[in-house]
Amino acid sequence: MSEYRGHTVPTAGHTPDDDLTGYRVDARDGHVGKVSKYTRDLGRLYLVVRTGIWFLGRDVVLPADVVMGVDHEVRTVQVSRTKDEVRSAPVFDAERYLGDPRHRDQLGGRHGPGH
Repeated sequence: MSEYRGHTVPTAGHTPDDDLTGYRVDARDGHVGKVSKYTRDLGRLYLVVRTGIWFLGRDVVLPADVVMGVDHEVRTVQVSRTKDEVRSAPVFDAERYLGDPRHRDQLGGRHGPGH
């Protein structure tokens, strides 16, 4: 069971095979970005979120366990972090890390359990 904005939900509402690219990402305190096109390339254990305006924003990486819920009808992903926590997540550098398993190891170490 997960809790999001006071509501308890039995699952996050998605499977690892769902393509969430382009879905709006809502943090605990409001809209923070969109799921990036790199999500499926990085693997199902992480979520790549594009924060900010498209040309001024950046891609950050969140562990998939921060996903509290997915609403496919309105294409929204709810995460258990604040906007500041999402924005301070590790930056995803596609040119350097895409497909590099060492990058996934680094991300796992930085986030640790529960973040």
